[in-house]
Amino acid sequence: MDMKNAITTHLVIAVMRVFVFTFLCALMLLGLPASGLEIRSQISPWNHERPLRSATYYIILHTTEGPEEGSLRKIYTNGEAHFFVDTAGRVTRIIQEQRLALHAGRSMWDGRQNIDNFSVGIEVAGYYNRDITRAQEQSLKELLEVLQNRYKVPDEKVLTHSMVAYGTPNTWHKKSHRGRKRCGMLFAKESVRYRIGLDKKALFDPDVKSGRLVVGDPYLATVLYGKSDEQEKAAVRYTSSDANVISSSRSAWDIARDNYKSRDILYQFPDGRVRRGNEIKDWKRMPVGTKVVISGQHGDDESGTIMEIGIDGDTAMDIAGEDYNKKTTVYFFPDGHVIQGDEMAESVFAVLPQKTRILVGYKYGGKVTAKRSAFDICGKAWHFPSTYYRLPDGSVVPGNRLNEGQIPKNTIVFFRN
Repeated sequence: MDMKNAITTHLVIAVMRVFVFTFLCALMLLGLPASGLEIRSQISPWNHERPLRSATYYIILHTTEGPEEGSLRKIYTNGEAHFFVDTAGRVTRIIQEQRLALHAGRSMWDGRQNIDNFSVGIEVAGYYNRDITRAQEQSLKELLEVLQNRYKVPDEKVLTHSMVAYGTPNTWHKKSHRGRKRCGMLFAKESVRYRIGLDKKALFDPDVKSGRLVVGDPYLATVLYGKSDEQEKAAVRYTSSDANVISSSRSAWDIARDNYKSRDILYQFPDGRVRRGNEIKDWKRMPVGTKVVISGQHGDDESGTIMEIGIDGDTAMDIAGEDYNKKTTVYFFPDGHVIQGDEMAESVFAVLPQKTRILVGYKYGGKVTAKRSAFDICGKAWHFPSTYYRLPDGSVVPGNRLNEGQIPKNTIVFFRN
C-alpha cells in the first residue's frame, strides 16, 4: 500500500505540474499577467485588423490629456493603446499586447522610426503636467513589472510619448524636431519614475544628439532628461498662471502644439474677440496676451496633417521648412496634379496657387492596379489613418475610411516616411 500511495502521490504531483505549466503558457498566449494584477478586457473593434509586432523593444507611457470616460471611448474606438489605466487604478486591455496599437504616431528613437511597430503603449488617464493617483501608480508599477519581465525591456527603454514623438517642419520649426507632444511628460521625472518602480531613465535624446532631429522645446527637453532639480524647475513653465497665454517667448504652437489650428482651440484676443484655430491665418502676428483655451480631448493625431497654402502659410517654406523641395513633401495642386517636391522647379515654390495642399514626410507609393493592391504598396499600413489615398476623382482620404477591395484602380498611395 505504501508503494501504491507513493506512486499515486508522484503521479498527482506530476499532473499538477503539467497543469500549472499549461495554465501559465495559456496566460502568456492570451496576454494575461501571471501576477496578481487584475486586467479586464474591452477589446477594440480594430484588434483583429492589427498585425502582430515583429519585436518589442520599448514600453511607451502616455497621458490621455482629457476626461477619463471620453478618453477611454476614443482609445477603444480607434485602437490607440494596448492598456488603459483609469484614476481608480483599474487596468483595461484595448488591443492584445502582441498586436500593433496606433499610439505613438510619427515617432523615432535612436534612428528607429514608427515606434508603434516595436512597442507596447499604455494610456494613463490624466495630464502631462499633473500627478496621477496613488492607485494608478500602484497598478502601473505592477503592469510595468509584468511587461518588462515578459519582453525584457530595461528601465531606460520605458519611455514617454513626448520622448519618441517628433514633428516635421512647420511655421515655427524649419527642421524636423522633437517636442511635437508633451504627452506622458511626468513619467520622465525621477520622483515619479521611482514611485512606479523605474530606477533608471534615458539620459539624453539619441536622435537630437546624432543630428537627426533638433530640439523644438528646450524646457520639455530639460524635464525629460535633466536632473531632478532641473526637471522640477523647468516643469513650472507648464503649470504657471500664464502657461496658456501667448507672449514673446510662448507661441500658439508652444501652447497647443500641432493642434494649434484646430477648430477646437479657442483664441481669446486682448480686445475681446474670440476666434477658433481654423479661422486664423497670420500665426506670426498673434497679439501678446492672447489666451489659448484648449477644449476637448487631444490625444495623438494618428492621421497625417494635410496643410494648405493660404491657411497654414503663404509659401512652401512657411509650411514645409527646409523640406519644401524634398521627395518626401507632396503637393496636391487645385487642378488635380500631384507632384513631389524634388520634381518641381525652384521658381514654382514661390507662386504656389491658393488651396494647394501639402503633405510633409511621406513616401510616394505609386498607383493601385489590378495586379498591385494597397497592401502590396505599403503593407500593414494600408488601412492606417496616417496613410492617404488620392482617388481618381481628385479627393484625398485616409486609409481607415477605405476597404482594400474597393480602392479604385489608379488611386495613388502616400504613406509615412
